[in-house]
Amino acid sequence: MYTKKEIWKISYPILISLVVQNLINITDTAYLGHVGEIELGASALAGVFYMAIYMIGFGFSIGSQILIGRRNGEKRYESIGTIVVQGSLFLVILAFVLFGISHFYAPHLMRSIISSEVVFGATMQYLDYRIYGLFFSFVAVMFRAFYVGITRTKILTVNALVMAIANIVFNYMFIFGKWGCPQMGIAGAALGSVLAEALSLFFFIIYTICKADIHKYAFFETIHVDVKVIARILNISVWTMLQSFLPIITWFFFFISIEHLGERPLAISNIVRSISTLFFMPVNAFAVTASSLVSNAIGAGKLEEVMPISRRIIGLCYMIVIPMMALVYLIPAPVLRIYTDSASLLQDCIPALYVMLGYYFIAVPGSVWFNTMSGTGNTRSALLAELVTAVAYTLAIYFLIFRLRPNIASCWIVEYVYWGVLLLFSFIYLKKADWWNKKI
Repeated sequence: MYTKKEIWKISYPILISLVVQNLINITDTAYLGHVGEIELGASALAGVFYMAIYMIGFGFSIGSQILIGRRNGEKRYESIGTIVVQGSLFLVILAFVLFGISHFYAPHLMRSIISSEVVFGATMQYLDYRIYGLFFSFVAVMFRAFYVGITRTKILTVNALVMAIANIVFNYMFIFGKWGCPQMGIAGAALGSVLAEALSLFFFIIYTICKADIHKYAFFETIHVDVKVIARILNISVWTMLQSFLPIITWFFFFISIEHLGERPLAISNIVRSISTLFFMPVNAFAVTASSLVSNAIGAGKLEEVMPISRRIIGLCYMIVIPMMALVYLIPAPVLRIYTDSASLLQDCIPALYVMLGYYFIAVPGSVWFNTMSGTGNTRSALLAELVTAVAYTLAIYFLIFRLRPNIASCWIVEYVYWGVLLLFSFIYLKKADWWNKKI
């Protein structure tokens, strides 16, 4: 059904959008790396905490995207706008709830798990501003789900470009106090990201009103809260919400464990994490494509195309990721200098960087097959896979990092456990389960 050329045509706008969008994380890390190691480490903890909350909304949008893709394949276009509108209304309500919980309880949580008082203070400075981004990012992910679900992904590139440019400018203004703005340091990085997210949502709204066929997709048919429609979306999305939340929570646990090793290991891990996003972007782009194309193929009744689609996507992903890995492996220093001027910090990063590069050999098929599983609509099985993986990952963190307290490079071995378990579970599911009978 889908050739490699067609898969690439759908994937590359998602990839470009992720590249540009992740410039936000890279920009934050690069800017703060020149402010200080405390700020660099604190932004990692606060950023992962915010990401854990954000992934609840993102997980809801993934479930919505699966439904949109299925309805698009079935040519039931009038149902798509209702899914987008009702999903957006639900996420606005959820954003208020999660904002309130974070505002009141995050300081107590952070104080109980962060050992360094200065890291705690910097973490809360960042988080106090960053949490406002939920109100914008939660709605924006529904627009992303809409365009991925109907396989019109080019607009994601433009939107991400707008967002990234805005973030670079706003961060420069507020971190360093340029052009008449106050010098806010780590808080300025958070404020810049929030303003960029607001601009991204505004762009999505204007583009959709002006360019999308709002009558074909019946966008304004139900602009009030429809509990029945939301419940139908949640029947799929509640599992993808938990599924998206779990890996970030375990990722947060990883960074907390690193923080207990010291401020230097935490700074190293934040730099390595930021570089890791360069590789995860193509992996994630092709994985998202797999979920959408599989959902569309099943909706069109072409079940026999599911596994060939995933195999083609894995091959294309390796064609991009392996040359990138080779380049960074051969010349790590120029990449690391983006984040720090410290020669000692740069040298300390290299061993951990090499360990990180290796796990992408298993992350590529693991991520694509896992998203193929989600694309079949069996999100409960996907959640079970994530649960099993999270337990194995958490145990690995506890025994390797908390108990053994090795060097920072050895700490990153736990990522092999995560991707190895996820790969194995997803492969067994696609080979043995009767996913082709799933109705949504």
